Amino acid sequence: MKRILFVVILFIGKFSLAQDSLTYKITPGKYKASWESFIAQYQCPEWFQDAKFGIWAHWSAQCVPEAGDWYARHMYIQGYGQNKFHVKNYGHPSEFGFMEFDNLWKAENWDPEKLMALYKKAGAKYFVALANHHDNFDAYNSKYHPWNSVNVGPKKDIVGIWEKLARKNGLYFGVSNHSAHAWHWLQSAYGYDAEGPKAGVRYDAAVLTKADGKGKWWEGLDPQDLYTGPTIKMPDGITTIDSLQKWHEANTRPWNEFAPPTNLKFVNNWYLRCQDLVQQYKPDLVYFDNFGLPLGQTGVDAVADIYNQDLKNHAGKTNVVVTTKYLQGNQNKGVVEDFERGYTESIKPFPWQTCTCIGDWHYNREVYNRKGYKSVKQVVHQLIDIVSKNGNLLLSIPVRGDGSIDELEMAFLEDLAKWMQVNGTAIFGTRPWKVFGEGPTVIKEGMFNENDVKFTNKDIRYTKKGATTYAFILGKPEEKAVLTMLGTKAGTKSTVIKSVRLLGYNKALKWKQTNAGLEVIWPADAVEEVAYVLEVK
Repeated sequence: MKRILFVVILFIGKFSLAQDSLTYKITPGKYKASWESFIAQYQCPEWFQDAKFGIWAHWSAQCVPEAGDWYARHMYIQGYGQNKFHVKNYGHPSEFGFMEFDNLWKAENWDPEKLMALYKKAGAKYFVALANHHDNFDAYNSKYHPWNSVNVGPKKDIVGIWEKLARKNGLYFGVSNHSAHAWHWLQSAYGYDAEGPKAGVRYDAAVLTKADGKGKWWEGLDPQDLYTGPTIKMPDGITTIDSLQKWHEANTRPWNEFAPPTNLKFVNNWYLRCQDLVQQYKPDLVYFDNFGLPLGQTGVDAVADIYNQDLKNHAGKTNVVVTTKYLQGNQNKGVVEDFERGYTESIKPFPWQTCTCIGDWHYNREVYNRKGYKSVKQVVHQLIDIVSKNGNLLLSIPVRGDGSIDELEMAFLEDLAKWMQVNGTAIFGTRPWKVFGEGPTVIKEGMFNENDVKFTNKDIRYTKKGATTYAFILGKPEEKAVLTMLGTKAGTKSTVIKSVRLLGYNKALKWKQTNAGLEVIWPADAVEEVAYVLEVK
């Protein structure tokens, strides 16, 4: 009996189980909780296929230190740059943990009306708000998670405010949900330094309880609800920084979404928070930051719930889009596939999306200081390539902890708006042409490869709208542009050209169509653009 009791205590100590079953419920409807049901029934709505371009505010308390991505995790791993930054600027993680940033996130200079107007002017047709990140803090009026932006920090319903303004400006509204990773991603907060004066001293997550908050700003809150509990307890006795970092890489950063955590309390709570998010704000798009769907079958259950809620809200008509990454087989028929910071090689039969950012996902002052943001040219070229292949681009503009964007980002949005005002008609509401394009640049399909792609003025991309074909030239031609796919030899009578116009240029062009292609003599007085659009009828 003593041996059995010891095993049970050891098991509970390792995994911090708080319940042994899942208790959430799926909204009833025609969608069952299976990929087969999604694949057989889901049809991506026309609004998403028409929209083409969205802007994302990837904004949370991790923007407060202005030190880039994954701060809430890396501040707890000795030897990492953000750990060194944190110790220097805020103190040791045993004394100043990440939860303190949730309180410091005041959003005091946030002007959402001004920002939304800028996003709309820049051409966004949908807007996405970050609802939570891997740091497990909800930026909305969460019913099931007290660590949220109404109770702590900004003391505002961030998602709710964004939602009202997006719809007021005629934009579709989305939310991004990243918190399924928190159960392993935040385990670094339970660790300790391997070397130095505080070697072996456990960080704040390992020692703080609800009772410790008495008389403090977090009175009544349990830090274990934020940090998720010591699901993967770091063993004692690691004495070198190298060994410590290797342990974390091997044990607390798994991206295997198909092996859900043993901590069923976390799984159940994640589902209820997601369901609440969708019920409250009725988003047109739900972005999951996962490979496949989050938390195994629970993610499949969540999508069934989202789809069935959507049908109830729209009189049986599908309006919502769910995006996630790294889909297998024909799963891209059941949800929309997202290629983070990536490209595809060819026209996809189903709508898809690339998400990217002009800098780091979370605001990074070092990127600002070295003027390291993407250029409008880079983003426009990527957008054009994506749209020519039946995709959408979701672009993040990093927001500082105080809610503002910097002057470089303002200038980026203004310059993007100028290009969109002239050429947006060739983007929005279009569909792929019979080929996506032509030119020397070879693109390898995948994620995290966007920096490998450099387009030239010989690269052409195509879209269509009704009887009109749009040809994008990704750079200024030297004397003439030759578009071989628009030659009479390239197709049938449908390629016989009646008129050619350069968008933004009010004079007649000199052009001719031959077997070799459409040849356009380039006008010397054409305004300089990052990409040019020929309207071909």
